[in-house]
Amino acid sequence: MSSHTVSQQTPTADQVLTRLREGNERFVRGEARFPTIQKEILADLAKGQQPYATILGCSDSRVPPELVFDAGFGELFIIRVAGNVVSPEVMGTLQYAGVHLRTPLFVVLGHEGCGAVAATLAMRSGAPKERSRIARLLENIAPGLRDINVAAPPEVQLQTAVEANVRWSMHQLLETPEAKERLREGAMKLVGAVYELTTGRVRFLS
Repeated sequence: MSSHTVSQQTPTADQVLTRLREGNERFVRGEARFPTIQKEILADLAKGQQPYATILGCSDSRVPPELVFDAGFGELFIIRVAGNVVSPEVMGTLQYAGVHLRTPLFVVLGHEGCGAVAATLAMRSGAPKERSRIARLLENIAPGLRDINVAAPPEVQLQTAVEANVRWSMHQLLETPEAKERLREGAMKLVGAVYELTTGRVRFLS
């Protein structure tokens, strides 16, 4: 069986984080290996999945996590929604990843110039109200942007708000009983990151 078989031993969260960092470095250098696929790998993956990381990212077409982290088929469990918003459906999907897939690392991945975050800032500044479902999405982001300095230049506001939104999503995840239990067990790690559109680099938050 290939090294991609689902019986492969699960790496630790720190090992996975190193793997993601190295993959992004290859991507930035223009040395990415993805996409490469072989029929025997697909045959192994058809038996089941064992991703090593769960990524909650934005739906923005410019930020595909598999490419950004130079990851192969079956390596990442990815949830994408505008503004990396934590909704009940997203929470349920994350719970599935934790309970059934047991991925050791969870990443909330935001990105520079996020349109959903920018629209939330505009809504807060009195812009015309968005359509109802979009407005509901933005309302999920708004609590994380309460401390953004409205007197700052717009580009500074957006840059700060993108990071604040990542941390807000992380906060919501860390408040769940499942996350608290797995953190106590040392079975998982949650990190935040921001993708830089102009460089391709992923900046992990401290």
